[in-house]
Amino acid sequence: MTTATATATADGAAASATSTASARPPWLRRNAGQLALTAVALPLALLWLVPFGWALSTSLKPEGETQVLPVHWLPEDFTLAAYRSVLGEGDLFVWLLNSVIVSAGVTALCVAVSATAAYGFARTRFRFRRALFGLTLAGIMVPGTVLTAPLFATMRSLGLVDTYWGIILPQVVAPAMVFILYTFFRGIPRELEEAAVLDGAGRWRIFLTLVLPLSRPVLAAVSIFVFIVSWNNFMWPFLVTTDPDLATLPVGLATVQSSFGVRWAQLMAGALLAALPLLVVFVFFQRQIVRGVAHTGIAGS
Repeated sequence: MTTATATATADGAAASATSTASARPPWLRRNAGQLALTAVALPLALLWLVPFGWALSTSLKPEGETQVLPVHWLPEDFTLAAYRSVLGEGDLFVWLLNSVIVSAGVTALCVAVSATAAYGFARTRFRFRRALFGLTLAGIMVPGTVLTAPLFATMRSLGLVDTYWGIILPQVVAPAMVFILYTFFRGIPRELEEAAVLDGAGRWRIFLTLVLPLSRPVLAAVSIFVFIVSWNNFMWPFLVTTDPDLATLPVGLATVQSSFGVRWAQLMAGALLAALPLLVVFVFFQRQIVRGVAHTGIAGS
């Protein structure tokens, strides 16, 4: 009798718990984890937006109001004078075109070189392969500023100073992108390539018609990463060009600032104009960025 009573009590408790769980809204049961992640990500997103909001507010203030104490977020007198100054005093559209040409060239060549090298390391066997791959990985640890002087001497000896090629070529080699693509290529099943070999395909045909189509997510992510880095690059285009008609957007905006001294409203307006294309790229290609990071395996490393 006692056993039967205990069993009935346990069954009643289980039924009560089941009914309580079923009483919860279905969307709450399904999206509990997503809601928790949103609760964590939302404050971080707001924290990231604080500098952006401050830059936007400062760019809309009169210059005399940018250094007023105590600091206030909203401008007392809204004005677009800083934007008019940046747009009127410089060749913004020329700089924008130069940045597009340089970034597109760097992206196309860097992805081609990195993908070819990564596939060679991942799938082919040749002498000194491990030594060369180790040397490539060692390049990740070398700061780019260390190579500035020898790269400039090389470009000058080749007659590429003040040319698009002089800006593009030194940015083509990216050991980090080789490693990312190498990690992805190693995850492609070898059986697919072996089947293609049985059909008479050669190494280049396998690479171009099989491996690259399977690698679209990671190639898209790598392309976006390289494009962003090239677009933001200030030091190398500044050093290798003296012709103002070849200035990229970061270099051009810096020259506008230097001609007027430090004007904070104008500085923030220029920074926002330079960042606007990258924000557009991220908004339209954020899915490819996330998928590419997930496919490379570096998200959990």
